[in-house]
Amino acid sequence: MNKKLAHTKNELENLSLNELENLALRLREKIIQVVSKNGGHLSSNLGVVELSIAMHLVFDATKNPFIFDVSHQSYPHKLLSGRKNFDTLRQFGGMSGYTKPDEGDFFIAGHSSTSISLALGVCKAIKLKQEDKIPVVLIGDGALSAGMAYEALNELGDRKYPCVIILNDNEMSISKPIGAISKHLSSVMATQTYQKFKKRIEKILEFLPDSAAYMAKRFEEGFKLLAPGFLFEELGLEYIGPIDGHNFKELINALKQAKIMQKPCVIHAQTTKGKGYAPAEGKHAKWHGVTAFDIDSGKSVKKGVVRKSATELFTQNLLALAQKYENIVGVTAAMPSGTGLERLIEEYPDRFWDVAIAEQHAVTSMAAMAKEGFKPFIAIYSTFLQRAYDQIIHDCAIMNLNVVFAIDRAGIVGEDGETHQGAFDVSFLACIPNLTLLAPRDEKMMENIMIYAYHHQGVLAFRYPRGAFILDDEFMPCKIELAKAQCLIENQSQIAFLGYGQGVGKAKQVLDLLCEEEPDFANLIDLIFIKPLDEKLLKKLAQRTKIWFVFSQNAKIGGVANLLNAFLQENDLNIKIISFEYEDQFITHGNTNEVEKSLGLDTQSLARRVKTHVID
Repeated sequence: MNKKLAHTKNELENLSLNELENLALRLREKIIQVVSKNGGHLSSNLGVVELSIAMHLVFDATKNPFIFDVSHQSYPHKLLSGRKNFDTLRQFGGMSGYTKPDEGDFFIAGHSSTSISLALGVCKAIKLKQEDKIPVVLIGDGALSAGMAYEALNELGDRKYPCVIILNDNEMSISKPIGAISKHLSSVMATQTYQKFKKRIEKILEFLPDSAAYMAKRFEEGFKLLAPGFLFEELGLEYIGPIDGHNFKELINALKQAKIMQKPCVIHAQTTKGKGYAPAEGKHAKWHGVTAFDIDSGKSVKKGVVRKSATELFTQNLLALAQKYENIVGVTAAMPSGTGLERLIEEYPDRFWDVAIAEQHAVTSMAAMAKEGFKPFIAIYSTFLQRAYDQIIHDCAIMNLNVVFAIDRAGIVGEDGETHQGAFDVSFLACIPNLTLLAPRDEKMMENIMIYAYHHQGVLAFRYPRGAFILDDEFMPCKIELAKAQCLIENQSQIAFLGYGQGVGKAKQVLDLLCEEEPDFANLIDLIFIKPLDEKLLKKLAQRTKIWFVFSQNAKIGGVANLLNAFLQENDLNIKIISFEYEDQFITHGNTNEVEKSLGLDTQSLARRVKTHVID
């Protein structure tokens, strides 16, 4: 028996139904094997195995653009298309866990709800270039909670470009089928007979008198309401489904029918997340993105002592604040578990919300609540906050509303790579008037900053890392006061290490290493605030030091060192500043320690770089 996983379109067409099912089994085995070692997105990929095989069987992937929404469900596609390094999935220097053009994919994706817009752009290009191909989109039902998807559907339905959109419905039915009649109609709608019948009805309606056409139209509308596709039909798209997303016959028939339509068509396929691996089957959020785990038991493989993550501390502190202050409300955009807001939603369902993949809406809705006297905490990953930039400026900052942005996953996040690294929030927020920016260095300062955030008047944003803080409450915490930094280590050295957030911990690690050779090597400052800066402390520091090293986990351009340089220039202070922030490049995926080492930002590399600058 042929054991290979990669198959061309012709090879798949020649496989029997049993052979296709066997291929699906082997793809699942490979995905489970690799993800159990490397971590990654498990349940979403196990759920789309048959879908992926059917896509490759009906459409030539070397000719027709395959566009994956978010693309964390592209593992079967990678295997089918012959990626030889799948075992290196998400490892440093290995294969990305998302689609990437330089690995042979059509487009990069890591954020949700971009696929239909991409397909629409491809359709326009195909028409202009007079090419014979059709974009094929695989999008999950959750991605249809974002407005961008509907903007694209609206135009696509109007322009009628040939396009196949596979809606992978694995958690919630967009419109639940109504009993046996709907199920029968849905299976009928996937046939050529139904599609031909529908076209004939449409032709007949063109020639009927108004009264008869009206009655026929009403009958057609009532007929459509029995099936869940009326939304897409009203937008001008053809609809097939719902079909069984694990049934090869149904999938292949539906895809072939959609292919010959030469119109935009939605195929609604219902699937089971985690299909084929019992512990992950169903709506288990913990199996969506996983770390290494034992296949037999399903238990996570954890190494060493695990301290509380910054996200867990956020949850703990916000719960305490919410119990004390009834005007605290909060929101997240489809990441209740990831941001730690899940417990708040359970405890206070009328005050905390998950609004699905809708960062713009999340921010603007909370701005209105702030206007009404509430104190919103908006918990969004750094990378996803990029999607709500206009709302931060237009709906929050201009009116200087009392809104708190809790920016999770700031800095390098590891295996998710370029699309997820939290590198830019300092740069894109620092230029906005009325925004106050600060960051905690450790557990106790996280608590103090969140207490301060509640009482602060105006827009405030604080950032914190994925995982635990480097520092474990090594320094005495201070009360948080606006624009007040804290000197953690003071000595006679003319060198100063200035840290922001997790950067304080990195600065302390480097300082400890250097102090093994030269005690009192440098002063250590926790900036706490970067907007506004502690001008009084910085002016005093400038009088007794000559060189400042800046440690902060964000992009160098528009970063903390840039803000400090501007301050020094404005005050005519002559200090040499060296930034250890991220260079002007996108940061690859891989284990965080390996990524930092490749960037020269690990402790040993930083210590060497400090000594080089001091000698110069």
